[in-house]
Amino acid sequence: QEKKIFTVQGRYPIIRHLLRARGWVERKIPSVGRQLEQHPGDQNKQRLKTRPCNGGGGQGEALLNPHEEEEEEQCDEDPNGMHDLMSYLVRDRLPNFIWTNFLEATDRELLQQDHVVNHYARVDAFTTKEGLCLSLQNLPWIEQADPNTFFPRCYRLGTTDEREAFIEDFRLTAARSLLKLALEEAGDRPVRTKQVPNSAKGAGWHRSHISHPKHSTAQAGSPLYPELVEEALEVCKQHLGVLRHQDIDRGTPSPCRTCIDWDRFLQEYYRVAHEGAGLVLTRQQRKQCQNLLRHLAEQLPQLGMEGKLNVWILKPGAESQGRGIICMTRLEEVLQLARGFTAPSVQVGRWVVQKYVERLLTIFGTKFDIRQWFVVTDWKPLTVWFYQDCYLRFCSWPFSLCHLERARHLCNVSVQKWYKTSPDQDPRVPPDKIWSNKQFQEYLAQLGQADAWHQVLVPGMKAAILNALRSAQDQVGFRKGSFELYGADFLVGEDCQPWLLEINSCPTMRPSSAVTRRLCANVQRDTLRLVLDRKNNPTCSIGAFELIYKE
Repeated sequence: QEKKIFTVQGRYPIIRHLLRARGWVERKIPSVGRQLEQHPGDQNKQRLKTRPCNGGGGQGEALLNPHEEEEEEQCDEDPNGMHDLMSYLVRDRLPNFIWTNFLEATDRELLQQDHVVNHYARVDAFTTKEGLCLSLQNLPWIEQADPNTFFPRCYRLGTTDEREAFIEDFRLTAARSLLKLALEEAGDRPVRTKQVPNSAKGAGWHRSHISHPKHSTAQAGSPLYPELVEEALEVCKQHLGVLRHQDIDRGTPSPCRTCIDWDRFLQEYYRVAHEGAGLVLTRQQRKQCQNLLRHLAEQLPQLGMEGKLNVWILKPGAESQGRGIICMTRLEEVLQLARGFTAPSVQVGRWVVQKYVERLLTIFGTKFDIRQWFVVTDWKPLTVWFYQDCYLRFCSWPFSLCHLERARHLCNVSVQKWYKTSPDQDPRVPPDKIWSNKQFQEYLAQLGQADAWHQVLVPGMKAAILNALRSAQDQVGFRKGSFELYGADFLVGEDCQPWLLEINSCPTMRPSSAVTRRLCANVQRDTLRLVLDRKNNPTCSIGAFELIYKE
């Protein structure tokens, strides 16, 4: 009579406990519930593996390890059988509140107009890598916002136009990177000078300090002559003209389709960037490189973060937990892998490739990312609540762009749990590889960046989340009474600017540390306050949630 019947599908002992404490009675669904209880965690995008997509934001998950299963079972004990008895008594009643792993698992007959459910349909428009990539491409048509200022550029390799755009981007990035490497060598200590052709007589050269000695095929002491830099300068000049719209009257094609032999250029770039080959740079070229890169920086928001090694990250478009992700530095290998990958969980053509953030902030020489929660309680009007607590996830091995192992570059807990901490890891990195945002703020203060959290990072994360939501708003299946808790993942650049990587529609609530045990419990508690308690008492506490947007 009080409409306090709930159903939880999946292992959410905190949600069960909090609802029972409010006087709610659980209607258990053994046939579906037991099946779903085998699939906990950060399962966004897995519906491609577990079931056909019905247009919703469905997910599936990996198995819990036995210890986690035992712990959660203990949290959900019913020693007197009281909860089972109450569930039996309401077996014929429809639940008024449903918390589930994914929407497709919910019987649509259970979804009455006034019932509350924790998912929206068709959220894959921004909760899959492929969906987010496409939605943010359309953002400039919807908002006066440039996704290149918060989302590393990204391409869907299964689409011909985007695959060609990626190839062009890779080439242009290689040309810019060569100019950066040339300047780096010119600014280095002069190791020695070498006799070179008349066109570069007197120019010095020295080996780049970024190299891969074990992969090196360049002969020691063999410089690459100024013509290579000259080609890169010409490509970048043409690209700058395109960016400034100077090509409108000329009608010239892209600089990537003219100018130079790209196969040869890339092979020589690889020698410089990854095999330790030296470069020759004339004084005139040095000045040209400096001026050109300065002008390009005014047009390209990602020029700084993209670095100089042209690292890209290849991802299955609808997977989660780091499955199938690999970092690569050679164009032909990216294209070959995307064409040849035949894993049953990845549909043909569903790969995305994204620019790796090379110039990122590390902590004690280790890469980390940020898991940031937010809740959408309405799409018409769009209403967004930002959680003011979050946590950091560390890698197990020290960061290095010379070595692209997953243990150095993928911060997902589900990836890092398989790796032992490297003996080379700084001992100040937490053993459980998790920090709270409060610990991060203390670290920033030690760096002399005490204001960066509140003045740069938090505003940047809020803006990125809102832009992502607005870019996909028209595609989401809207339903009054629904809400959804999301987990956005961010990297942090050297300048403390946040870069959005992805948004998960069912962020894990399994604790992997003391920090996440506390924060995951808190965000579940505050979510129920927000979507249940606040209906009857608009002034009640909503914990760490903050309303950041309402249309």
